[in-house]
Amino acid sequence: MRDAQFGELPFLKYDNVVETCVYSPDGTSFAVLSDNTINVYSTSNWEKTWISSGHSSVAYSPNGDRIVSGSRDTSVRVWDVATGECRCIFIGHTSAIRSVTYSPQGTVVASRSGDGTVRLWDLEAAGCRSTISECGFILDMVFSPKGNTIALGSDDCRVRLWDVASGECRSILVGHTGSVSTIAYSAQGDLLISKDNASVVRVWEVGTGACRHVLEGDQCVVLSPRGNQMAFFNWYTKEAALWDVETGACVRKLSGHMGRIYGMAYSPQGDQIVSGGDDKEVRVWDVETGECRQTMTGHTGTVRKVLFSPKGDCIASASSDKIVRLWNVGPGSSRKISNHHSGGVINLKYSPKQNQVASCSADSTIRLWDAETGDYSCTLTGHSGCVSTIAYSPQEDQLASCSEDRTVRLWDVESGGCLHILTGHTEYVSDVAFSLRGDQIASASRDSTVRLWNVSTGECQHILTGHRDNARVVIYSVQGGQVASSSADGTIRLWDVETGDCHHSLTGHMMKVNRIVYSPNDSQIASASDDKTVRLWDVRTGMCTGIFIGHQGYVTRVVYSPQGHQVASSSREDKTVRLWDTESGECRHTLVGHQQSIHAIAYSPRGNLLASWSDFGEGRLWHFATGECVWTLNHDGLTPSEGHLLLHPFVWISHDVDSFITGDGGGSVRRWDVIKEDDQYRVQMRWRSTNGQLTVEGACVQDVQGLNELHRRLLKQRGATGEPSVPLREAGKKVMAMTSVVSHLKSSSLNTEELNLSLTLAANSFTSHSEQTEQVMDAGAFEG
Repeated sequence: MRDAQFGELPFLKYDNVVETCVYSPDGTSFAVLSDNTINVYSTSNWEKTWISSGHSSVAYSPNGDRIVSGSRDTSVRVWDVATGECRCIFIGHTSAIRSVTYSPQGTVVASRSGDGTVRLWDLEAAGCRSTISECGFILDMVFSPKGNTIALGSDDCRVRLWDVASGECRSILVGHTGSVSTIAYSAQGDLLISKDNASVVRVWEVGTGACRHVLEGDQCVVLSPRGNQMAFFNWYTKEAALWDVETGACVRKLSGHMGRIYGMAYSPQGDQIVSGGDDKEVRVWDVETGECRQTMTGHTGTVRKVLFSPKGDCIASASSDKIVRLWNVGPGSSRKISNHHSGGVINLKYSPKQNQVASCSADSTIRLWDAETGDYSCTLTGHSGCVSTIAYSPQEDQLASCSEDRTVRLWDVESGGCLHILTGHTEYVSDVAFSLRGDQIASASRDSTVRLWNVSTGECQHILTGHRDNARVVIYSVQGGQVASSSADGTIRLWDVETGDCHHSLTGHMMKVNRIVYSPNDSQIASASDDKTVRLWDVRTGMCTGIFIGHQGYVTRVVYSPQGHQVASSSREDKTVRLWDTESGECRHTLVGHQQSIHAIAYSPRGNLLASWSDFGEGRLWHFATGECVWTLNHDGLTPSEGHLLLHPFVWISHDVDSFITGDGGGSVRRWDVIKEDDQYRVQMRWRSTNGQLTVEGACVQDVQGLNELHRRLLKQRGATGEPSVPLREAGKKVMAMTSVVSHLKSSSLNTEELNLSLTLAANSFTSHSEQTEQVMDAGAFEG
C-alpha cells in the first residue's frame, strides 16, 4: 500500500475524461459527467445510485431534489435525484446543449445551445418562457442572486443583462476586446465580474453599467461567497492572486503550483481556496495568510476542476487522468499546517550553534528545523518565487536567501522576521554567501553581475561586472578577504571585498563553470565545468595548476576533502563520482553504481565517508580510502513530473558522529544517522517531516482493525491486499505501526458518536503523538 494520504476517500474512475462534477446543495448527492453519461452518487457511502447517458451538461436544483441535464440530442431534461426518473423534457433548441443552470428560486431553467440561443424554461408551466438570440455566440450565462436577471457573455466582446420576466435586454456592458468566456455576480448582485480570452478581467457596476476595475487574469476567475474578493491565475507571474472587489487591489498571492492553474474554488465559509492545475496537485490555501495548508497528490494528469462540498468538509478534484479524487478536509485536517514543504526542497544548510537545519524550496518558503528532534519551528515567507539557496551568517543568528523573484532577503533566525529586502538585480538571483565577519553578503545573478551588500544597512556597496553571461556561484575565501564567482561564460573571477576590484579572471574552461570551491587552506580553487573537466587554480597568481580529465559528461559538483589533499567530483551524465589526488592529479577511485543523475556529493566532517545522492532519491555512502560503497538506499520511489526535477540536496550536520540531512523533490526533509558496527555500516532514519501520506509495504486490509467498507475500498485502491499473507505476519512491525494508531484511537475518548477510523483521524493522532515527526525503522528495510 503506497502513498495513501490522510483524509483521502476512495476515488472514482472512468473510461473517458471527466467533463464536470458537482455536489448537490445539501451535499448528500454528487454528480459526475463523463463520456456524455451522468453518474449520480450518494455521498454517505459513495455508491452509485443511478446513471443516464446522452448528456453534455448537468446542474442541481437549489433544493437538491432535481437534476437538469442538457443533451446532444438538443433536449433539456429534468430528473428526480432520488429515483433517477425523468420528470420533464423540454424541446426547442436546434443544436446540442452546451450548459444548463437553475435560477436561485428553482422555478426557471436556462439552457445554452450551439444554435446560438439561450432559452428560459418555466418549470411550473413546463414550457419555454423566452428565447434569447442575436447576441453572437454565447459562451457563459449566470442568474443574478435574486433570479430576476440573467447575464450572458459572448464572442462579440459584450456582456448583456436580460430581464427574466420580460425576456428583454436591460443593458449591454461594452469594453472587452476579446470573447467574454466567464461571468459571475457578487453575492449582493450589485457587481458583475467578466473575463475575456485576452486575459482581461473587468468589474462592472450592475446599476450604472460603469466599469469599476480592469485587471489581468488568465484563468479561473472565481468570487468569494460574500462577493468581496475574487481569485484568478495569472500566467505571466505564474501565481494565483486574491483581489479586493471594491478597491481592485491585490491583497494576497498564492505561490506554490509549478505550472498553470485550471481550477479554483472558495470554501463555503470563504476562509479557504482549493486549486488544481497541470502540476497534477490539489492545494488548499488559507485566504487570510495566503499559506498553503495542504497539498494532495495522486492525480497523474492535469487537474481541471476542483470544488468544496457545501459543508466545506470534503474536496473533489477531476483530472485528465479520468479520475475524480475525493478528500476529507474536515476540522482538524484542512486547518492543520503540515510541516512539509509544498514544493521540492532546493537547498539545505546546517547551523551547529543552533543545532538547526534550514531548508528552502520551490514553494517560495524557508523552513527551520531542530536537527536533533526534527521539530519544525517556523516558516519564513516573503519571497514570491522559488528560493534558490540560503546561507547562515558566521554568528548563525541571521540567514540570507535568494530567489527567482530577483531579491535577496536577510532574516532573523530567532524571530523569523525579515530584516532587509535587497533589491537591484534584474534577473533570477542564483547564489548568496556571507563574509567571514558576517558584515557583508555577496549575491550572484543571471543578470551577469555580483553584488556586495552591507548587512547592517541593506545597501549595495559594490556591483561587480565583467562576466559576459549568468553569474552562477559566489563564495568567500576561507580567510574572507576575497570573493570568487563563476559564470556560464566559462570564467572564474576573484574580487577584492573592500574595493570590488577584480584581482584575476581565471580562463581555460571551454564551457560554463557549474561549481567552485576554495581549498581548506585557501591556496587553491577547484572548479567543475560542462567541458567535462575539473581544474585547480592558484589563488595568488590566478594560474591553472591542474586539469583532471576522465568524466564522460558535464561535471556538475566538486568538493574538497576536509584535509584538502583530495577532491571529489561528480557528473550528472556519466553518473559517476571521481576522487582525485590534488598533488599528483591522479584519479584514485571512480565510484560507479548510481542508476540516476547525481545531484549532490559531500565529505563527512571527519573525512572518513563521502555521500552521493541522485535526483530520484538513490543515496550512497563510500569509504574515503578504498572507494568502496558501504551503503545504498532508494528511499522515496518518486517519479519525475513534467518540468520538475526531483532534486535531493544534502548536508552533513555533526563533527562528532556521522549524521546527515536530505531533502527531496516531494518537499520532505529527513535526518539519517550512520552507525558503524564492526566493519559494517548501517544507516537509519531518525526523523522525517510529515506530508500527510502513509506507505506500508505488503499491507493487508484484514490486519488493520476497525475500518469500515469505505476505507477498505481506499486501501485496496492503494494496493493493499484483501487476505492476510504469511510475509506480512513475519514483517508485522511495519503494519502494526499503523494498527497501533488505530488501536489507540479505539481506546481514546474522542467524543464522537461513531469513531471514524479514516486516515484523517489516524493522521491527526499520529502527528500529535509523534511531535510532527515520523519515528521509523532502519533505513535498510525502508522504502518511501
